[in-house]
Amino acid sequence: MNTKIALITGASRGLGAGLSLALAETHHIVAVARTTGALEELDDKIQAMGGHATLAPMDITNPDAMAQLCRSIYDRWGSIDIWAHTAIHAAPLSPANHIDAKDWDKSVSINVTATGVLITYVAPLLGDKGTALFFDDPRAGQKFFGAYGATKAAQIALAHSWAAETAKSGPNVHVLQPNPMGSATRARFFPGEDRDALPTPGQEAKRLIGLIG
Repeated sequence: MNTKIALITGASRGLGAGLSLALAETHHIVAVARTTGALEELDDKIQAMGGHATLAPMDITNPDAMAQLCRSIYDRWGSIDIWAHTAIHAAPLSPANHIDAKDWDKSVSINVTATGVLITYVAPLLGDKGTALFFDDPRAGQKFFGAYGATKAAQIALAHSWAAETAKSGPNVHVLQPNPMGSATRARFFPGEDRDALPTPGQEAKRLIGLIG
């Protein structure tokens, strides 16, 4: 039986977990995140709904680990059908002239550098028929969002370039913009917001998947 494979980077929580659960109805999930416990909780939920997952507790900023992961995927399945890249570092809000150096370095490493490395590694697994998903959060230029806004914008600019380059040849690269949702990342930015009034990451994941068919 031909198994459809979905690679989710940043799968342990938020939109990544929501996408993992939504896609588990039709795909075997390769779930990548640093937090082993959260991945195991995700796996329990996937199994409870009759799905299957492979857990990869790895740091996406480690290029050797990502190369080994992609090689293992190739050796086992040969290709993937979907890659959803949700891993992000949401640096604390700060005036631009007070951004912590470690937060800046981490933002660049996770949001920009790792994305560029992953595109080169994952593209061969997608071939010309696979689908890559990126998720915009346009905060660039907003006050106090300097580190997050700048590096997220760089990530999405890279995704848009890849989408333009592959428009005729494939893979299918989509940049989607989630609606505000009750995620931990948003809670860090808007701590006083009523999260119950927002859709859950799972609900938003299903809506986004519906946009690409």
